Amino acid sequence: MPQMMPLNWLTLFLYFTIIFCVFNIINYYMFLYPIKISSTQKTTMKFNWKW
Repeated sequence: MPQMMPLNWLTLFLYFTIIFCVFNIINYYMFLYPIKISSTQKTTMKFNWKW
């Protein structure tokens, strides 16, 4: 079986630090702007069905 590429602790630290920063940036921009509901969903939510 092939062995893993030899990585030292500094390379792993930089690798996981970059991943952590990218994850936090994506998470920040996900919750920065409010989610807008499309007009079709707004109209369907206004219906009051009487059974």
